[in-house]
Amino acid sequence: YENKLWKNGENVLMAGDLHTHTTASDGTVTPQDLIKLAADIGLTAVGITDHDTVSGLPDALKASSGTGIEVVPGVELSTVWNDKEIHILGYYIDWHNDQLVSFLENMRQERRRRNYQMIGRLQELGYDLSVAEVEERVAGESMGRPHIAAALAQKGLVPSAEEAFNKLLSRGRAAYIPRAKVPPARAIKIILAAGGVPVLAHPGLSGADSIIRELIDEGLQGIEAYYPWHDPISTNYYLELAARHNLVVTGGSDFHRPQGGSHAELGACQVSEAELNMLLRRAKSLGKNK
Repeated sequence: YENKLWKNGENVLMAGDLHTHTTASDGTVTPQDLIKLAADIGLTAVGITDHDTVSGLPDALKASSGTGIEVVPGVELSTVWNDKEIHILGYYIDWHNDQLVSFLENMRQERRRRNYQMIGRLQELGYDLSVAEVEERVAGESMGRPHIAAALAQKGLVPSAEEAFNKLLSRGRAAYIPRAKVPPARAIKIILAAGGVPVLAHPGLSGADSIIRELIDEGLQGIEAYYPWHDPISTNYYLELAARHNLVVTGGSDFHRPQGGSHAELGACQVSEAELNMLLRRAKSLGKNK
C-alpha cells in the first residue's frame, strides 16, 4: 500500500489523519481499534483529538507500539465566540500538564451540567429518557449530545439520532442548552501552557474567518486547511492565509465512526509528510521558548 496523493499538482507522500475521535469522547471506535484501522489503510500518523479529554491517549500510544504509526497526542477544545462554536485543536501536548488537567476537569463538569439540563428539558417535553440510559452509552469520560441523540433513537423516541439533532438538540431547538462561554483565546493559552501547538479547527465549517487575525495575536499557531467539507476554493484560501501568517497547516477527517454518516471516513483528509514535519518542528520550537 502506497499512501500517495496528488496535491497541488504533485504526487506527494501522505503521512496521516490529524483529526480523529474515539470512545474517549463521542466516537464509536476504541483508541486501540482506531490504530488498527489506521494501519489497515496505510496511515503513518494519527492525531487523537477527542473533545475536551485526553483519556484515550494512553491506550492509543500503547496500541501503536510496533505498528510504525506515530500517534500525535492531541485534544479538541470547545469554545464560544459571538455565539458561534469555535474548536481549537492542540497537538503534541503534554497531557499531564497541571493547567491542562485542571482546565479539562472544569470542562467535564460543565459538560455534565449541560447534559443533565438537556435531559431534564427532554423529560419536560415528554420524552421518557433518564440520565442513566444515556450514561450507558458512554464508553469514555466525556458525555455529549451524540450520546443523548443515540439514546433517544435506541428507545424509539425519535426515528434516528440525526432527527434528534434536527428536532431537539441543535442550536435553537427545544432541548438545546448553550455551552459555557469559554473564549478561544483561553483554549489557545491552555494548549501553549501544555507545550502544544494550537490550531483552528475546520474554519470553513465554523464561519470563523473574521476572528483568525485576533487568534493569531493570541498565539494561534496553525489552521486546519484540509477538511472533508472545505471545498477547493476554501482549502486554497486557508493555505494562502497560513503561508501569509507563518501558520502550520493541518488536516484530518474528523473521524467519529466507520461509515460515518455525517462524518467522513478515517483518512479522508490527510497531511503530507512535509506538513507533519513542520508541525513537529513548530512544537519543538514552542517548547524551547517556554
